[in-house]
Amino acid sequence: MLPKAILLDLDDTIISFDYGVDLDVCWKNACMNHFPAWSEAAIDDAVKAIKKQAQWYWSDADRHRTGRLQMNETRRHIVETALTDAGLPVQEEASLLHRIADEYGRSRDAAITLFPGAVETLEYIRALGMKLALITNGSSHGQRSKIDRFQLSPYFDDIFIEEECGIGKPEPGIYHMAMSRLGVHPSETWIIGDNFKWEIEAPQALGIKGVWVNHREMDISSLSVQPYYSIKTLSDIVRLLNASTDRAAEAAPEIST
Repeated sequence: MLPKAILLDLDDTIISFDYGVDLDVCWKNACMNHFPAWSEAAIDDAVKAIKKQAQWYWSDADRHRTGRLQMNETRRHIVETALTDAGLPVQEEASLLHRIADEYGRSRDAAITLFPGAVETLEYIRALGMKLALITNGSSHGQRSKIDRFQLSPYFDDIFIEEECGIGKPEPGIYHMAMSRLGVHPSETWIIGDNFKWEIEAPQALGIKGVWVNHREMDISSLSVQPYYSIKTLSDIVRLLNASTDRAAEAAPEIST
């Protein structure tokens, strides 16, 4: 059955953010530009140290919640901590290390692109008459800048950004807020995104149907929670909606004239 509304994630669902962006190159270039005298091996060690510190930082849900709302400051902290603690020949003041983080951020932002077929998929969903809302974690400035850059606002009936709403995924309140403003019930709602906890586990506990954007095509058979559907990229949802439309048409009773 077709949903009345779809809640749609932004990062790594509509646009590339982690998946599809070479983060190692972004970090390596930023380090090379600020440490031109370092050997390639030292640069590689620096990148490894930064990635290790970043992995530790983002692994904790509370740190993740705080850090994503102040991304520039968080990246500066990660770089300063990583390069100071790694035993690398860092003699410079913290401001230089902060500039490495800032340059990485600019390089990463420049590398972000729309996924192929994303806009056409939004247009298709709109053409079916479904309500469509964007629901994304992060700061207002960071997320609005991406929404504006790719001119996404016109496709959505409403936009929910964590900092603006005061609550974010996977808290139940953000899903309830979105459904309330769209005027739909959980059974009438799908959510699509790449984060399994945020777009599958948490919303499906509320009765929303979760469609997982499974970029790496992981085997889902052993997962304790099964997504309503698993797709490789957002544009695959067109096939699923087409199939639902065809089934609905076949089940409709014939009307005599």
